[in-house]
This record gives sequence, structure tokens and C-alpha cells, in this order.
Amino acid sequence: MTDALLPHLKLVHRFPHCFPSIRIDRGAIRFVLSGATLMAPGLTSTGGRLPSGDAEDKGPETGYGPANDGVEGWYGGRELEAGEPVVICAEGKVEACAVGLLSMGTKEVKEKGKGPVVEEGHYLGDGLWNLSTD
Repeated sequence: MTDALLPHLKLVHRFPHCFPSIRIDRGAIRFVLSGATLMAPGLTSTGGRLPSGDAEDKGPETGYGPANDGVEGWYGGRELEAGEPVVICAEGKVEACAVGLLSMGTKEVKEKGKGPVVEEGHYLGDGLWNLSTD
């Protein structure tokens, strides 16, 4: 997907279940909020979550919102492909902290377990977030 559009985080916060998402562990939060590229260990560690890729999983396709903490298997749905926009949620937090484009698919992240995963496009506290609409 070369012409992918990234949603503004305010739109994601208003309609959280409309976008595919992944979850980072607590240790990756400060890096993501400083604009760093998201690396695989932040997703493959204990607190991270990726889609299961199990078509039989009856859970929602996205893993966003308060229910994503402590509910195993909530991240059901299809594997995501490189180039797709994705919402980045954080372990222990209710609202998404960033959106970006996947630089590798979620299946590949699980297999490799290392390397850059998401090129960040927009995160809480960046210039777009702080842009005044007055």
C-alpha cells in the first residue's frame, strides 16, 4: 500500500474499533512518544500484542481499548501486511499513543523477533497533535 492514509489520533480516540491495532509493552512507550521507530521487541515481549492471524478467533479484529489489558486472545483477526496503517496502543493505557505504517508484516515480526516494525507517522504530543484548530 503506497497510498495509505494515516488517521489523526483524535479520530482514532473517537472511533477506536475502526482501525487495526497492535500493542507495545510498557518499556517501549517512552521511545514511541519521542518519535522513535517501533522495534519488534516492544511487540513480541510479554506486554506486547500482535494479531493472532487465526481466522477462527471470534474477538474483534482490533485490540484497542480498555479490554485489551488482561484479556488473552483479544487480538484476533488477520495478519497485517507491510505498508498497512496501524494504530499503536500501549500496555496499561486506554487510548492509542501513535499511528504509523508497518515496515514489515505482523507474521514476519513474529518469525524474526527483531528489526524495525512501524515507521511512525503521528504520536501523542507531536506537532500534529498540538496543532491548533482555532
